[in-house]
Amino acid sequence: MALERIYADILAVRIIPNVDPVLGRELNLGPHQRSLGIFTSTVDDIGYTALDEATKRAAVDVVYARSFYAGSAHASGPLSGEMIGILAGPTPDEVQSGIEAVLQTAETDAYFEAFDSEKTHAIYAHVISSSGSYLSKEAGINQGEPIAYLIAPPLEAVYGLDAALKAADVELVKFFGPPSETNFGGGLLTGSQSACKAAADAFRESILRIAENPLKY
Repeated sequence: MALERIYADILAVRIIPNVDPVLGRELNLGPHQRSLGIFTSTVDDIGYTALDEATKRAAVDVVYARSFYAGSAHASGPLSGEMIGILAGPTPDEVQSGIEAVLQTAETDAYFEAFDSEKTHAIYAHVISSSGSYLSKEAGINQGEPIAYLIAPPLEAVYGLDAALKAADVELVKFFGPPSETNFGGGLLTGSQSACKAAADAFRESILRIAENPLKY
């Protein structure tokens, strides 16, 4: 069964070339972090994946990343979406390179997959072949190690994680117990790239069976 892809929309972007020191202190910036790149996304997990990719392509760090409660369907404004991400770097050019990586990742590389035509039942089963500084820190692993980033609605997330862990030689390094701010759940798994892919495939297949017959247990 071919699943329809759901990409994120980056709703707003701004670069601050030289951040005010007071705001810099609130964001715990280092002395070399003078410029900021800020964006909002309609899908939080894609936004976090894009932030991690930015740290691999530019001299930037993720200094702020938060999901909004209840998701983009209940956003506080038309440009709020589901999350906000902030990158910091030494120069506006580096931050711009990071933002360009965010945009490219959201537009073409990272996506949810929908089980229904209405796109109301969807999961995230994304394999990162080499983690950047952001997600490796979140997962407590070495930078460059692969990650299977697995997210689904609450029941599906728990069931799918169990299937993923049993299907491959992977380790659960970060558990997102449902409900998250956006009422999902899931986790970050690590292992070899092939093991992460096998885990993501098992996660997807197990949830597909739930979608096809949710009450047959």
